[in-house]
Amino acid sequence: MTALTWDSVGERLYETGVDHGVLYRPDESGDYGSGVAWNGLVTVTEKPTGADSNPLYADNIKYLNLIAAEQFGATIEAYTYPDEFAECDGTATPHAGVVVGQQNRKIFGLCFRTQVGNDIDGTDHGHKLHLIYGCQASPSEKAYGSINDKPEAIAFSWDVSTTPIGVSGLKPTAQLVIDSTKVDAAELATLETTLYGSGGVAARLPLPDEVIGIFSGGTTVVRLVGATAPSYDAATHVVTLPAVAGVQWKINDVNKPAGAQPALIAGQTSLVTAEPTAGHELAGDDDWTFDF
Repeated sequence: MTALTWDSVGERLYETGVDHGVLYRPDESGDYGSGVAWNGLVTVTEKPTGADSNPLYADNIKYLNLIAAEQFGATIEAYTYPDEFAECDGTATPHAGVVVGQQNRKIFGLCFRTQVGNDIDGTDHGHKLHLIYGCQASPSEKAYGSINDKPEAIAFSWDVSTTPIGVSGLKPTAQLVIDSTKVDAAELATLETTLYGSGGVAARLPLPDEVIGIFSGGTTVVRLVGATAPSYDAATHVVTLPAVAGVQWKINDVNKPAGAQPALIAGQTSLVTAEPTAGHELAGDDDWTFDF
C-alpha cells in the first residue's frame, strides 16, 4: 500500500459561486415543468435540520442511540425573482400590476449551479448541479431604505422548507447533487438539456428516479410532459408531435414523424401513443386521445 499524501497537484479542491438558477412549478401529477430562469441569485444557504441524537439507557449503560429524521431547508437570497415565483411567495395578481399579498404559498422546485475549482484549472475545473424538490417559502422581511451616498439594491430573502419525494431503493429526499467532475459528460449533457431546455422543448426538473436513471449507464428515462407531450389546436384541429429523443410516435398504431399532422375531420378520433426506442423507457403518460 502507498503512503497517504496531502495537497497533491490537482487535488486542492474548493467550491464557490452560485449561478444558473432555475425555478420549476409542479403540475397536478407532481411533475416539475415549465422551468424559468432565476436571475439575480446572491446566495443559497443549505440548512439541514434534525438528525438529533436520542440516547437510550439501560443496564446502567448507554444502551442505544436513536437518530431523529433529517430535514432539508435552505435560505434563498436574490436581488430579483421571476414573475412565476410570485404565487410561491404568497401573492396573487388579479390584474396586471396589481399584487395581493397573504395568499396561499405554492410548492416549487429549484436548480442552481456552484463552481468546483482546483489549483490547476481554477474555477474552470467543473461544477455541481443542485436539485431541490418540494420547496415552500416562508414569509420574510423586506427592508426598504432611503437612497443615500452609498446606495444599495434591495436584497430579497426567503426561508425554504421542503417535503421529500420518493426515490427507488432509497429513503425519500428533497435534494440531489450532481458533480460534473465525476459523471459521464454525455449523460451530464442530457441532464442539463432537460434542466435548461432546448429548441422547442421546455426546461423541466426531472424527478430523482429519472436523474439517477440518466447516470445509470443503462436506459434513459423519458417523461412526456409540457412541451414534450403532443398538442392539439382546437381551432385548426391539428395534432403536433414534438421531436423527443428516445420516442417513436404512433397515431392509431401507425408510426408518425414529429411535427404537425394532417388536420382531423369531423367525427375523427386520433389516438396518439409514444413508444420508447432502444436504450430508453417512458415514465408517466404515454397515450393521448384527441377528438374532432
